[in-house]
Amino acid sequence: MAAEKPGIPKGTRDFSPTEMVKRDYIFNTIKNIYKIYGYQPIETPAMENLSTLLGKYGEEGDKLLFKILNQGDFLSKMSKKDISTIESQKLSSLLCDRGLRYDLTVPFARYVVQRRNDITFPFKRYQIQPVWRGDNPQKGRYREFYQCDADVIGSNSLLNEVELIQIIDRVFTNLNIKVVIKLNNRKILTGLADYIDEKDKITDITVAIDKLEKFGIEKVNEELSQKGLSKAAIEKMQPVLNSSESSSAKLKIISDLLKNSVPGKKGIEEINLIISYLEKVKLNNDVEFDITLARGLNYYTGIIIEVKAIDYEIGSICGGGRYDDLTGIFGLPDVSGVGISFGADRIYDVMEGLNLFPEDTTAVTQLLFANFGEKEELYCLKLIQAFREENISCEIYPESTKIKKQMAYADKKNIPYVALVGNNEIQQNIITVKNMITGEQKKYTKTELIKVLKAR
Repeated sequence: MAAEKPGIPKGTRDFSPTEMVKRDYIFNTIKNIYKIYGYQPIETPAMENLSTLLGKYGEEGDKLLFKILNQGDFLSKMSKKDISTIESQKLSSLLCDRGLRYDLTVPFARYVVQRRNDITFPFKRYQIQPVWRGDNPQKGRYREFYQCDADVIGSNSLLNEVELIQIIDRVFTNLNIKVVIKLNNRKILTGLADYIDEKDKITDITVAIDKLEKFGIEKVNEELSQKGLSKAAIEKMQPVLNSSESSSAKLKIISDLLKNSVPGKKGIEEINLIISYLEKVKLNNDVEFDITLARGLNYYTGIIIEVKAIDYEIGSICGGGRYDDLTGIFGLPDVSGVGISFGADRIYDVMEGLNLFPEDTTAVTQLLFANFGEKEELYCLKLIQAFREENISCEIYPESTKIKKQMAYADKKNIPYVALVGNNEIQQNIITVKNMITGEQKKYTKTELIKVLKAR
C-alpha cells in the first residue's frame, strides 16, 4: 500500500523556526504595548457552544463558522428519511452543539458575563489567540489566523477610543509600518439609513458599503438594489459614497445631510470629539473619517476603526469599534465595551513584503560553539552555561565533524557568531570568535565576549 501524501487543510499553514521568531516579534511588540496601557491577559477555549456564537456575526458570518460534530453515534436518533430530507443548515444544528471561535470578542463577552462578580470594571483585557473562519483562502486571508485583541468593557467614555487609537499608532510606529487609521460611527450609518428612508435595511446597507473599496461603486449599488433598496434611496446615497473630499469636508457634508437624524447627529458629535482629543496628542500616523467604513459585524453600535497599510496592498491590518450591549445577549445588559484587533498574519505579510523585520529576528541562536573533540566539548559546556546564565542564546554543535560542515550549519541558521575553542584557546583562557557576516575573527575573554553580545 502506497504511503499517504501528507498535507494540511486548505487555508492553514505550518510555520518554520525562522517564521516563528518573526511572528513572536510581532506578538511581543503588541503585547508589551498593551501592558504599558494597563491591559491584562486572558485566554478562552478554542471551541465555544454554538449558542454562544450563532447570530452574533450576521448571516454571512454565521455561514463561515466551523461547526464540530457531536461525539458518539450522533445519527442514531435520526432516520434515513430525516437525514435525506432535512436541509443542510438545520441538519448541522442537530448534529453540532459546538463550534470553533470566529473571533475573540464574542467569547470575551461570554467570559465577562460568567465572571462578572470577579471582575473590576472597567475591565481592560488583551487576548492573543487563533480564530477560525470558513473563508475562501487567498492572499492575506486564511481559515486559521491569529487575532491580537484589546478591549475595555464597563465604560462609556470616549477616552477609551482615544487610547485604543494611540495604541494602534504606537504599535505600527514600533513595527515601522506606515498606516492610515480610518474612523466612522455606526450611528452615522443608522442616520444615513434614516435619511434615505430605509432604516429597516441598515444591516444590508452596512454589509454592502463595507465592500466599496474592494469591489467599487457599481457592484455596491447592484448589491443594494438586490437587497430591495429603491432607486431613489440608492440615488440619495451617491454623494456620500462618491465623496473624495478631506475628512473635515466629508464630516460637513454628512452633518448637513443628517441634521434631522438623532442617531446621526450623535455619531457625528462622537467622531468630532475623538478627533479633537487626538489633535492634542502626538500621533505618527494619519487619522481620517471615512463614511464608507462599515465593518460588517452586527454587534458594533458606535465608533468603528479600520487600519490600512500605506505602502503595501492588502486588506485591513487592524480594526475594531464600540459595542454597547454585546453582554446583554448573555444576560448582563447595559454594559458598553470598545475594542481593537490586530491581524498578526496580515501584519507579517506586510513586514515580509517590505523587508521590515530587524536582522536579529532571523536568528534564534546568537553564538555557536564549534566542536573540536571530547576535551574541547567538556571545556565549552562550562562556557555555554555561563553565557546562558547571562541570557545569551548559544549552543554547541553536537558532533566533532568537519569544521566546514559546522560553519554551514551556522550559516543556514543565521547564527551571527561562531566560537572556535581549541587547545590553544583553552591554554590561554580565551575564545576566538568568527563573525559570520563579515568573516572577521577576534579573540575575547569570556567576560569581554559576554559584554559584546549583550550590547547587541
